[in-house]
Amino acid sequence: MKNELITFVSPKTHISEVFRTLRTNIQFMNVDEDLKSLLVTSTVPGEGKSWVSANLAITFAQAGKRVLLVDADMRKGRQHEIFELKNVKGLSNYLIMTTKGSSLDSIGDYIQNTLVDNLYVMTSGVVPPNPSELLTSKKMVDLIKYLEKVFDIVIFDGTPSTIVTDAIILSKFVNTTLIVAGYKITKTDDLNQVKRNIVNVGGNIAGVILNKIPTIKRRSKTGYYYENSVVTSGKGSNKIIDKLTKKTQTTKKVEESEIKEVKEKLNSVDNDKSSKKSKKEDVKEQEDIDINAVLKQLSQYLTENDKK
Repeated sequence: MKNELITFVSPKTHISEVFRTLRTNIQFMNVDEDLKSLLVTSTVPGEGKSWVSANLAITFAQAGKRVLLVDADMRKGRQHEIFELKNVKGLSNYLIMTTKGSSLDSIGDYIQNTLVDNLYVMTSGVVPPNPSELLTSKKMVDLIKYLEKVFDIVIFDGTPSTIVTDAIILSKFVNTTLIVAGYKITKTDDLNQVKRNIVNVGGNIAGVILNKIPTIKRRSKTGYYYENSVVTSGKGSNKIIDKLTKKTQTTKKVEESEIKEVKEKLNSVDNDKSSKKSKKEDVKEQEDIDINAVLKQLSQYLTENDKK
């Protein structure tokens, strides 16, 4: 089992506690209706979407839930690598086969067990030529509804939403969506655009996870742990998006202010140099005038002596 699965390998670390807090927040957000399906997406690759999906799925399984993690990134899926599973049969294989007459009864052939109790994984499968079309098919909608009946919760690891539209399409078929943002990776405009796209297709946003915050190494009885994630949910997603936007604008204002200050200093130096240069020229001119006056007086004196 890879070290990426920190909630399984090191369940007592602080980051594992952060994931448990995330799980609790998601559950409390859906008190009125039972949460059955959840999509995890990001803006661009490298923000930690698959890592968050895997560890969140583990925390739900550790709480006694029967969990299925579906790798819905049929282009560059990673869940089979994270859980060290074979990727011979996966989501794409199932959707392709169902178009040829297979039924939901064969779904068990595409789901694999893991070392984590109560957690099952459906890998991404072979890379199909038309992943977007497969996700919008009736077969996919029927599959989601079926899986929601069989499992307590189904977590979909989607694609980055600014690269391809796969996750945006999937967001309208699941109960809610989490957006993973990377510290100093995610652009505010991209985050706002993903949010608008999900809302426009009728999807719900549970919140935003700010990942890859610079680590703070601390000592504990169980060893070292790291703080590198901030979780916000519900209305907090709007707050963190606004906060990131405000932070960017503030940084821009500070930079403009600093540039203005430097320019003023440079202008002051130039003016000072110009002033000193002007003073030097005035002094030189005055010296020239004084010398000329002396020479004139000397010339008159010599002329008068010659006459005598």
